[in-house]
Amino acid sequence: GARGPSGVLEKDIVLTLARVVRNELERQGYEVVLTRQGNDNPSFEDRAALANAQRGFLFLTLHVSSTGPPGTARAYYYGGEKPDVPATPPPAGLIRWREAQLPSLALSRRFAELLQVQLALKFRGSPEIPSDAPVRQLRSIAGPAVAVEISSVAADSRALLDMGSGLAAAVLRALEAFRPLYQAGVR
Repeated sequence: GARGPSGVLEKDIVLTLARVVRNELERQGYEVVLTRQGNDNPSFEDRAALANAQRGFLFLTLHVSSTGPPGTARAYYYGGEKPDVPATPPPAGLIRWREAQLPSLALSRRFAELLQVQLALKFRGSPEIPSDAPVRQLRSIAGPAVAVEISSVAADSRALLDMGSGLAAAVLRALEAFRPLYQAGVR
């Protein structure tokens, strides 16, 4: 929902960047499912349900920040909050949304580390180490999940869109390094 001083809307930039990343990954043989196709606004639960229905998936959520040095990118992973002790356990075979990410914390962190290194190589001034953050979109994903935040809506839309090919290349390289770890079930 961020809006820049020049009228840049996060949602428009993010959808365009997601399509650039999707196109590059599909060109390399990966299957990509976008959780948003246009001006629709699916809920966190709808997006999580779509992702969690996939087999052998990795969830990547893109954002444009309202702050930060323009032209930089940062990866975030969900480090896990200690869930409240529920009064009653969930029904057999079900898991609470807020606990879905817990079994994948190590894989999410590993992918975030691999991705942040690539982002730092592509976007000068980006950190080399990802951050742990309680990103709402990540905690309900039952598989590896990472958020990427591009800075910032203060930049003009052309500068943000120009980051698309570098973002796609960074995601692809990180994914290629992560794939064997994921397939081996490294924790």
